[in-house]
Amino acid sequence: MSSKIKEYPGTGLRESDFREKKVLFTEWKPNARYAWDAGIAIGRYLAELKEGRILGVRCRQCRRTVVPPRLFCEWCFRPMDEWVHLQDHGVVNTFSLCYVRWDMERIAEPLIPAVIEIAGASPGIGIMHLLGEVDPQKVEMGMKVQAVWKPAAERVGAITDIRYFRPMKS
Repeated sequence: MSSKIKEYPGTGLRESDFREKKVLFTEWKPNARYAWDAGIAIGRYLAELKEGRILGVRCRQCRRTVVPPRLFCEWCFRPMDEWVHLQDHGVVNTFSLCYVRWDMERIAEPLIPAVIEIAGASPGIGIMHLLGEVDPQKVEMGMKVQAVWKPAAERVGAITDIRYFRPMKS
């Protein structure tokens, strides 16, 4: 097999061909409007967050309660259509101390993402969110935490309507 690069007929273009207008071209600025739909389960979940409530769904077949809600049970593949309001508190299942933000900027005080098992959901079921108002060295698995909500007027129907979870007062 030859190591020679196969040449194709035609003339290659250079950057200068465009600058010197040797090549006819049109700049196009598309009007790329778009929309997205969260779907039935997550759409309802987000609407409830805007109202300051956490919504889950229960499987009538295997009796699991999950959050965020979904339309079908991944255990028994049955429809999940029993909507339930859950508590806005729970326990830390796992957590991490992050000294780098999502945009890769290093920070002195860590962010503390955690999986929170929401009270009323089945064991091991929870949501990922941030912990706040806590000494990073005192965070532990099993710690009881409470949601800190944005004021109602600031909520938009997003998981960030919960600012963070803080340790519950004993």
